[in-house]
Amino acid sequence: MKIGIVGLGRMGVAMSQRLRQNGFDVVAWDRNAASAQALGAAGLTIAASARAVAADADIIISIITADMGVRKIFSGPDGFLSGDVNGKLFIEMSTLQPKTAHELAPLVEAKGARLIESPVLGTIPQVRDGKLFALVGGRPEDVERARPVLELLTRRIMHMGPAGSGYAMKLAVNLGLGAYIQAISESLALGMQQGLGLDIMLEVLQEAPYASGWMKSKIGVIKGEPPEMTLDIRTLRKDIMSAVATGASTGVPMPLSSGTLAALSAAVAQGKGSGDLGELPKFLREHMVQNLD
Repeated sequence: MKIGIVGLGRMGVAMSQRLRQNGFDVVAWDRNAASAQALGAAGLTIAASARAVAADADIIISIITADMGVRKIFSGPDGFLSGDVNGKLFIEMSTLQPKTAHELAPLVEAKGARLIESPVLGTIPQVRDGKLFALVGGRPEDVERARPVLELLTRRIMHMGPAGSGYAMKLAVNLGLGAYIQAISESLALGMQQGLGLDIMLEVLQEAPYASGWMKSKIGVIKGEPPEMTLDIRTLRKDIMSAVATGASTGVPMPLSSGTLAALSAAVAQGKGSGDLGELPKFLREHMVQNLD
């Protein structure tokens, strides 16, 4: 079985390495030609286009940043569906709006192929260890067909329901993450403005009822140490924006998420979008808290 991967960012590269280490033949493509060529020089087979990946592979994974980019990968002039994809299975692993799955699934099926979405919980270390958590939407028989590939990347595969349901669950998860990071940022800003030290506050917050594994893993970054990049601020902003847009389209009010989005947007506007999420508390203290002395 040959696996195709389109989207060679941090996650896509880690997935390609994991699959190759476990015996799969992998062919890949990325719109950033320089990055793709560098990976090709390191031994990864690079195709000429997304269409070429789909032609050469049996199961094709895409992991792209934004909804519009995924639509182009599928429906663009040199995209997946511009060629013969009869019998192929597409596993779309980006974090997107549910409506994108509703749009793409019938287009893929009209070409004789199948599509599931499988956004994941976890980042680079979990990819390397095969410990992601897959949130899958699509037909049950297609999920079963994807299982041999997904099982190498994940510790658990949860079928959430029909097309769009995996994306909906991932957006719901990331809403909580965004709100949590914003709450920690504001907590630290409040305490430090009252004279509390950062180290002692972090020690206490790790014992709080809402303490999380995420915060414990980011203590060093919050203190100012260089991060091992996992998820950047710009990408979380995109996810929260997608969630707020999805809520607006279905009548779900999201005042907390809208406030979180405003803070993330401010960080992006100040040039911090490529920073790790653990750097957001420092940004809030330095750029958004007024000095009242």
